[in-house]
Amino acid sequence: MKIADIRATTVTVPLEAPLRHANGCHWGRFVRTIVEVETDTGLVGLGEMGGGGESAEAVFRALKSTLVGCDPARIEEMRFRIANPSASLYNNRTQVLAALEFACLDILGQAWGVPVSEILGGRLRDRVRFAAYCFFRYPNPKDRSGEVRTIDQLVSHARDLRERFGFRTYKLKGGVFPPGYELAAYRALAEALPEDTFRFDPNAVWSTEQAIRFGRAIEDLPNDYLEDPVYGLAGMRRTREKIRVPLATNTVVVNFEQLAANVRDTGVDVVLLDTTFWGGIRQCVKAAGVCETFQLGIGVHSSGELGIQLATMLHLGAVIPGLSFAADAHYHHLKDDIIEGGRMSCTDGSIRVPTGPGLGVRLDRRKLAEYSELYRELGDYPYDRDPLRPGWAALVPNDRWADPDDASVPDVR
Repeated sequence: MKIADIRATTVTVPLEAPLRHANGCHWGRFVRTIVEVETDTGLVGLGEMGGGGESAEAVFRALKSTLVGCDPARIEEMRFRIANPSASLYNNRTQVLAALEFACLDILGQAWGVPVSEILGGRLRDRVRFAAYCFFRYPNPKDRSGEVRTIDQLVSHARDLRERFGFRTYKLKGGVFPPGYELAAYRALAEALPEDTFRFDPNAVWSTEQAIRFGRAIEDLPNDYLEDPVYGLAGMRRTREKIRVPLATNTVVVNFEQLAANVRDTGVDVVLLDTTFWGGIRQCVKAAGVCETFQLGIGVHSSGELGIQLATMLHLGAVIPGLSFAADAHYHHLKDDIIEGGRMSCTDGSIRVPTGPGLGVRLDRRKLAEYSELYRELGDYPYDRDPLRPGWAALVPNDRWADPDDASVPDVR
């Protein structure tokens, strides 16, 4: 079996409302590049890649001549063919490799008649627990719905997510407003849902002093962890020495060199594995084995997925023995999906691992065409910019906070 063709289609899928974060905003939609790898036997495997609000079609077109004729089962050879660790310093291809690995594993699962989780060693769980991903949100510009700016709005939104999806863990994405305001919001969230657990993520824009103050102020709460309060392993180590809340990351331990450095001199207690950032599901399984060996916590990270990447997260979550935390997902903010059957169902705070061959999801061609056309209409958006703060960029550490009293509505779709 050989790779005969590679196709990439960029789509944009609407969100309930624009999602604010420390470095900018998701402007009311996700832009994702859907990858199809076709073999000479007619099988088609699916992959998915983000890209900061931009299309990645060009890079897949450029790699087509390199990969056509290759065996999709030789994924390790493909890794060095397109993401040699020194060569790829000049054109970061880790996320590209991930999308292609998803598709190749999907092909192998279809060819062998088994789910990807069985290829990875066999599932240990049939459902994966997820956390409610709570963002501060701009209002939807069409109908002014969905705003999360005030503390009361945040608490109401979290309660709504609990009722709709059964979540029992909540992650608050911070780094938008002044740390004191976000501390009050986080504490209010924990007080409103006393039977549940919580985690906070300011996207690494605090100083170590800010992180220590915040960490000490939440030590009495039922925290899973404090995620990326500062940038860099040195800052994480310093923070970790001063507080009694576990620290997690998806920014400073995202490859094996960083994982080794963290094992030797621990700054991070919980490694959040992202099937895109690490270069594929297999790489995450390998990293999980290292974490298990050195008794580091493991979580599944979300980088803004549609159904194809969500399937990779589910298969990963199914096979990791040490997955003791609910996984992250942006998925519940989406208004639709491009897979057959629409959005996957989340009940009792968990999603069932697909049981069909391969990734277990297939493209809805009508939806793919609809959201590809919407992308052509709207184009890209800058993930690291705020539509209502022109010229602004977050410093690291930051001191340029948004105003929680500003109720402006962005003109975005």
